[in-house]
Amino acid sequence: MTSPVIPSDVAGCCSPLDGGVLDDEAAVRLASMFKALSDPARVKLVSLIAAAADGEACVCDLTGPLGLSQPTVSHHLKLLTDAGVLIRQQRGRWAYYRVVPETLAATRRALDPLLAV
Repeated sequence: MTSPVIPSDVAGCCSPLDGGVLDDEAAVRLASMFKALSDPARVKLVSLIAAAADGEACVCDLTGPLGLSQPTVSHHLKLLTDAGVLIRQQRGRWAYYRVVPETLAATRRALDPLLAV
């Protein structure tokens, strides 16, 4: 069986797919963040923290809305913090979390080249 011949005018009409492509390091960082956000409980945690009145939430306030135990919530929060989605601040025996807006903005720009302009 012979392969179809591609007309020469087709090769000239298509633009290369290399404009705005992520470099390897950026792709690894984004993949890490997406992996951290690949669990519905973690997405809900980010949503709850982002929607908090002062933009932060204590781990003790997050167990009820999720219906998960404190150790499980803490595990999810650690993964999100390690991925750079959240920042953690220890206050006495409680940990408080905030969303890192720059991380989410960078992700949005990486996925939508029109936003990078």
